[in-house]
Amino acid sequence: MPASQARVATDRASRYLKQLCSHFDKKAASQWDDHKGRTVFDFGTCDLTAEPDALVLRVEAEDAELLGRTEYVVGDHVTRFGTRDQLSVDWRRI
Repeated sequence: MPASQARVATDRASRYLKQLCSHFDKKAASQWDDHKGRTVFDFGTCDLTAEPDALVLRVEAEDAELLGRTEYVVGDHVTRFGTRDQLSVDWRRI
């Protein structure tokens, strides 16, 4: 399965992980705690890990097109929720 990963520098990774998973849970199955989270969308999955200095994101999907959609949805939400901290997401295909 195609996958991408991004490391978003922030000292508030746990806060963003919980905010993202809670928001995604309204439309997709999500599970999370203070350190790890997972959301299963209809078009792909997102695993989140809170590290002391970064939020690590890993997305997977059935094909490149769906992977792009998953990257877009997750990246857009991170950027919007992290406006105050100027968060940005730089996906790297793995």
